[in-house]
Amino acid sequence: MGAARPGGPGLLYNPAMGVPLRAEALPLQRDQHGTIRVGGTRVTLDTVIHAFKAGADAGEIADQFSTLSLADIYTVIGYYLRHRQEIDAYLAEREEQAREIRRQHEARFGSQEGLKERLLARRQQS
Repeated sequence: MGAARPGGPGLLYNPAMGVPLRAEALPLQRDQHGTIRVGGTRVTLDTVIHAFKAGADAGEIADQFSTLSLADIYTVIGYYLRHRQEIDAYLAEREEQAREIRRQHEARFGSQEGLKERLLARRQQS
């Protein structure tokens, strides 16, 4: 049977029933544009971390993004918690890139404020 395990009287430990302890690959991939995606899906690291920061737990994130596995979500959250400074820097850089793209878009095409209303009004005229 098993031997008494250190740390507790009467507890038996069977070394033949060991749990495999090995490093697993992170479910994160960087695409050709530098965006980090989760679990081989189109869901971005940004999306998962923003949901987590907004108070969603792993189960709620899985409900919102059915293409993600619960295990991958927990792994990504754990990675974020261990590497918060680096991930927050990545997220800040992505937000700055998005602002710059918006500025370029507005410089080229003008402000999009009220666009939906203008399009609906144009549709009603025809």
